[in-house]
Amino acid sequence: MRRRLCVPVVLTVLFALLLVLSPARPAVVQAKDAVGGGTVLVDNGDAANRITLVLLGDGYTSAQLPAFRTQAAAVWKALTAVEPFRSYQYLFDVRRVDVVSARSGLKPGSPLGMHFGCEGTPRLLCADDGAVERIAGGSGGPQYTIALADSAVYGGEGGDGTTTLAAASPYAGRIVQHEMGHTVGGLGDEYDSAPSDADYPNLSTAGAALMRADQVKWWRWIGATDPTGGKVGAYRSANGLYRPTKDSIMRTLGGVYNLPSREAIIESIYRQVRLVDRTAPAAGAVDGRPRLQVFPVRLAGQRWIQVSWQVDGHAAPAAAVHGGSLDTGRLTLVPGRSTEITAMVRDTTPWVRDETFRRLRMTSTVRWSLSG
Repeated sequence: MRRRLCVPVVLTVLFALLLVLSPARPAVVQAKDAVGGGTVLVDNGDAANRITLVLLGDGYTSAQLPAFRTQAAAVWKALTAVEPFRSYQYLFDVRRVDVVSARSGLKPGSPLGMHFGCEGTPRLLCADDGAVERIAGGSGGPQYTIALADSAVYGGEGGDGTTTLAAASPYAGRIVQHEMGHTVGGLGDEYDSAPSDADYPNLSTAGAALMRADQVKWWRWIGATDPTGGKVGAYRSANGLYRPTKDSIMRTLGGVYNLPSREAIIESIYRQVRLVDRTAPAAGAVDGRPRLQVFPVRLAGQRWIQVSWQVDGHAAPAAAVHGGSLDTGRLTLVPGRSTEITAMVRDTTPWVRDETFRRLRMTSTVRWSLSG
């Protein structure tokens, strides 16, 4: 069953502060045709190992496409203004599809079928997922679609299907930040009037003591100083559920993600993207004395990606190591004996405390066998 989650009623002015920050610049390329249809806005790597965001609109006539293109660019800027999307932006590609509507605004029969009032909630903005999928096309890798409505009415939706937002609303940037928490991180709404459904990583029916005792939900984070202000704990909402912090972007638009939510988003990204893009030469048996190289994904402004080298189970000589490469010509090898060289790549971000997940999904070991 599809989960639909919408934006909270409560708004704040904190988002204005976020927009004045200068996020690290993604790898922006000159607009060009995309393989899956549309225009490439951001090319951070092979789509097979990136998450592609496809931005498309509903209710825009051909004369309004310039406005849609401006709004689409603003969506990406807003999303990368908040952590962890800011630091992990290089793990995304962005593609825009210009969809022309016969009439301006959300009208019956529009290409994406977008409309407000889905499931009886006035601000819940829905789309025809089948139409969106057909028009968005594929990317050859993991993909999310964001549908922009030519509307200034406040609303949006996130979750398992198409993420939507009213792109002409003055709150559009805040809306996409909140909704992508649902879509990418699988997060639930933390505001008081949200449904009493605790089947999300940031919602719980148990208090802090019970979470610690049972080692469930965000038990690893309890007591940690949180970027939202204060400590991570268990704060009861009016719907009876506990949330990790007093406030967050999943409770009040314009805020930031709390630590448990950041972890959930990062884990979701690494379930879809490999830590290492490629190696040179390929892992396995190699001849001669080549320079061995690993090419991990990049992070924006962070030094969390670490590469450690070993030769036959011992730390490689410092003189042979240059970050992501090892010069085998500087090694002393025993003639006639094979030497095993390993490169261990890890994302050491402090925003993940589940070390089992880090070991399984955020660590990659590459092995070469070098003949003596």
